[in-house]
Amino acid sequence: MSVMTVDEVATFLGVEAIRVERLERESLLIAVDKDEQGRPLFNPKDVEKYKVLAERLGGL
Repeated sequence: MSVMTVDEVATFLGVEAIRVERLERESLLIAVDKDEQGRPLFNPKDVEKYKVLAERLGGL
């Protein structure tokens, strides 16, 4: 399974990496694993679904 790093998600969503980490901490974007440094890794399909939902609710 391919996963996305925090930086890749931030670029995809157009936000800063710290915002992605906050979304994960607040359980708004669920990580599927952690990397060697303990940073979350995300399923690309989940990230796409989150982006669609956020846009429907008024943006990121």
